[in-house]
Amino acid sequence: MLKLCGFRLSNYHNKVRIALLEKGVEFEEDEGCVPSQDEAFLARSPMGKVPWIELDGRRLAESDAICEYLEDAYPQKPLLPKDPFARAKVRELILFIELHLELVARRLYPKYFFGGEVSTEVIEATEKELAKGVRGLKAIARFSPYIAGSELTLADCAAFVSLPVVTLACKAAYGRDLLEPLALKPYFAMLEARPAFSRVKEERKAAQEKMLARMREKTAAAR
Repeated sequence: MLKLCGFRLSNYHNKVRIALLEKGVEFEEDEGCVPSQDEAFLARSPMGKVPWIELDGRRLAESDAICEYLEDAYPQKPLLPKDPFARAKVRELILFIELHLELVARRLYPKYFFGGEVSTEVIEATEKELAKGVRGLKAIARFSPYIAGSELTLADCAAFVSLPVVTLACKAAYGRDLLEPLALKPYFAMLEARPAFSRVKEERKAAQEKMLARMREKTAAAR
């Protein structure tokens, strides 16, 4: 059976989980795989990242590659259109979401999510880059009703797990949601009505609460 390895606080792990659930693929989950550069971990994930899948002694890393494999291996319920250009437009949306928004917003995470330091220059530059990303995504997103058009696609899986994190980072850093021009609330509500999306959101929330409880226990023990 296919095994998905990662942890439920990871956007990219959750993107693959939604795809698996939507496609009805049976899978096991090793949810204790936190990114690491230890040799034992690198033997399973060459970049020390999550997620990856294991199947019949073989491994495949990178969420986009995994999702493409799922499309080829389990075509019964597709999450990519048949038309080549429409398929490319879905991939374009995923790149805009992950490369031009989530990856840019990640510069803010050390300060606003983990208590680290980020320079004022980086914060200001990130705001400008995010504004460009929002403008670009707004130009190509359709929301009719799904982000790529009338059918659910892998781009919706990516949007659902990554864009809310960008919103949280923006609110923490700038006191406002830079994604507001996209008017995402009705779109997310529609997706959350689907069992796969709702399940992944709730399980991610549970994982976050568990992590915070462990952190509180460690803090209390150190006093």
